[in-house]
Amino acid sequence: MIQNDILLKHLSSVMDPELGVNIVDLGMVKDITYNNSEITIDLALTIAECPMRNQIESEIKRKLKLIENIDEVNINVVAMSKEDRASLMSTARKNAREKAIPTQINTRTRVLAIGSGKGGVGKSTISTNLAVGLEKLGFATGLLDADIWGFSIPRLLGIEGRLEANEEKKIIPYKKDGLEIVSTGLIAEDEDTALMWRGLMLSKALEQFLFDVAWGNLDYLVIDLPPGTGDIQMALGRLLPQTELLVVTTPQPSAQKVATRVADMAKRSFIPLLGVVENMSYFETDDETKYQIFGEGGGDELSTKFGIPLLSKIPISETSVEESENGIPILLQQNESPTKKAMENLVNEIIKVLPPVSDETCTGRLAKVLEELEAEE
Repeated sequence: MIQNDILLKHLSSVMDPELGVNIVDLGMVKDITYNNSEITIDLALTIAECPMRNQIESEIKRKLKLIENIDEVNINVVAMSKEDRASLMSTARKNAREKAIPTQINTRTRVLAIGSGKGGVGKSTISTNLAVGLEKLGFATGLLDADIWGFSIPRLLGIEGRLEANEEKKIIPYKKDGLEIVSTGLIAEDEDTALMWRGLMLSKALEQFLFDVAWGNLDYLVIDLPPGTGDIQMALGRLLPQTELLVVTTPQPSAQKVATRVADMAKRSFIPLLGVVENMSYFETDDETKYQIFGEGGGDELSTKFGIPLLSKIPISETSVEESENGIPILLQQNESPTKKAMENLVNEIIKVLPPVSDETCTGRLAKVLEELEAEE
């Protein structure tokens, strides 16, 4: 039996993108009933015929279905009473005064963290190409290399610049085309320099990358996490509550079992699990012959264990590896390799399961109307 406080914790990650407050604090969740694998939510909207109703319902269902053993989510929508609307606006104003967004990341920004149980599974390659792919499709995208010790994003993107600060003493992200990039690799003297940071210093570095970087108005922020379940991962759930996790594994059972720990960490930290990517799933030659060089089944097992989708199986191709090592991300390579096609499909899947947040909501419009009425009094 799932406790209501756990369900409310997950629902509290559904934010009103214009007011910057979650739907629980706004009093929109009126009741929750749980029966076996089915959940029913009573949801109060400012207007029952709200044009954003479908988007709000879809987001609630998506968040709750990421919880293990939940198969069905029913939503009963009602209109808020006059008292409810007054309370909502009071909460929104109080939040604006007392709980200003502490980071430079907008509440509208979709935050996608890429994690793995151990190194060497291609997590950073997935992170880089997802960010590149989203930017290529016209989305304002940032790429944060949170693998403080093992930074590799600059090499994967073929960049050697340095981060600089603006007049407000905020770090300016390095830009490659339209992609905004921040990495300790753009601060350290060179790629071979060892960073002797531990514990609190790691989480403080992450805080600085979120508080003191002049990020743009992003649609997506892709975060390349360090492998494992350490300080960075735990700090992320606290600092960016809208974060969702994509778990990268390889086909062999040993990698899948290690990746299970990352998924379990996310579950315990109330970070929704978006899905699984099985990287290096097989080797495919130019004549389309496939070889299961690392075994098979790891991604499927992880997907089944946590009840989350296996979003993609990424193969290794004959031509993609060499160009990647030369700083050309797979999605920017000229050759139409099986790896590139799989990466393109993964980007499209991410957009489907984690679509960009709309700029306008019913509660936002209500706030503007009430502000105008108050100004006239």
